[in-house]
Amino acid sequence: MNESFKSGFVTIIGRPNVGKSTLMNHLIGQKIAITSKKPQTTRNRIQTVYTDMERGQIVFLDTPGIHQAKNKLGEYMVNVAEHTLGEVDVILWLVEPSNFIGAGEQHIIQQLKKVKTPVILVINKVDTVNRDKILEFIDTYRKVYDFAEIVPASALRGQNMDTVLDMIFKYLPYGPQFYDEDTITDQPERAIVAEIIREKALHALDDEIPHGIAVSIDRMKERRGQYLIDIDATIVCERDSHKGIVIGKGGAMLKKIGSNARYEIERFLDRKVNLKLWVKVKKDWRDSDSMIKNFGYNKDEI
Repeated sequence: MNESFKSGFVTIIGRPNVGKSTLMNHLIGQKIAITSKKPQTTRNRIQTVYTDMERGQIVFLDTPGIHQAKNKLGEYMVNVAEHTLGEVDVILWLVEPSNFIGAGEQHIIQQLKKVKTPVILVINKVDTVNRDKILEFIDTYRKVYDFAEIVPASALRGQNMDTVLDMIFKYLPYGPQFYDEDTITDQPERAIVAEIIREKALHALDDEIPHGIAVSIDRMKERRGQYLIDIDATIVCERDSHKGIVIGKGGAMLKKIGSNARYEIERFLDRKVNLKLWVKVKKDWRDSDSMIKNFGYNKDEI
């Protein structure tokens, strides 16, 4: 065994929409977590793996954003995020570049004070602000918590990603490899396919609807002797009026979501895909424990 090999778990936290999934996708070098400008994009704990055979292996947990919950799904998501803080070796906290520490950040600081895990603060999106301001932002945050490290970065532009990795390895314990070096995620293919469809729906639809969207994969089967997978999936929304919007005039919206999703699923599975989408209404599913469970969000696993 390599005596200098390090391995451990890192959770990426932050308020919704601060760039957590973009950061993780960039560090892994492959798209696993879905990204969208809409909050609450990530609903489950996604495990991805970064392996450097010289230095070690990092298992990333991309958690849902920590926010004030408005329904049972929201409560589940916040629970998942806050639960991981004490279970990992390093916490990576992403914030926006700002001098203002809002209520959401204050809430996260209170959660961090309950654990002894080293916290690396990543001030993300620094490509959007004046460089002279960055030191001010670092100073603002340094006063409110004793961070192990503070790194300004841009996940979208790939700026300072190597430094982020260096800092993580600095705080990881020595230990064995958890996964073989080819493993990139512990998510089953069906779960990732469902998330890709949900992402394309989030991108295509208006702000109001997507929160109430879930995707279930009804069938995913490879055709014998052909380089082709048939996938049947259902987009579930909360209201009849939403169903009409998801389908669109003459089925145009559903077609758009389907073709965008198919393109990316083909890239992910490295196969031709025949994708069929349906839309169903399940009223207020986000407040139903059994439906939340049906769509793969299991409270018992927190």
